[in-house]
Amino acid sequence: MAYDRIVVATEGSPCANRGVERAIDLAAESGATVHAVYVVDQGIGRPGDWDIVVERQEAEGEDALDTVGDMGAEAGVEVEKHLRRGQPAEQIVGFTEGIDADLIVMGTCGRSGFDRFRHAGSTTERVLRRSSVPVLAVPPDEST
Repeated sequence: MAYDRIVVATEGSPCANRGVERAIDLAAESGATVHAVYVVDQGIGRPGDWDIVVERQEAEGEDALDTVGDMGAEAGVEVEKHLRRGQPAEQIVGFTEGIDADLIVMGTCGRSGFDRFRHAGSTTERVLRRSSVPVLAVPPDEST
């Protein structure tokens, strides 16, 4: 299948980077542009600490996006970096629809049992439920 615009959500973790690797592979195969998205979650932290939390998240986001850009450059894939603010799943789905993307790629951490139940509201699951665009959830490899 050919793609023009692939959105990859990242937060810089090894789980997310598996999704980044897959998105870059797909883009290299089809000549697509990768749109890397990092969302600063404005729902984290206490109100008095909010500026510090956002500042830290923005720095982490820039680092994560730079990593995606470096991975894309190594593979000869064009990467556009996008730092957004808000609720992650809503921002990812809204951004994807706004640029008329063909695919969303997200790495998953492969939780099961009680851990999966406790994290049932994961960003990946929320995106899967809300997106009208196909979503590729990439599981971790055995070393992650």
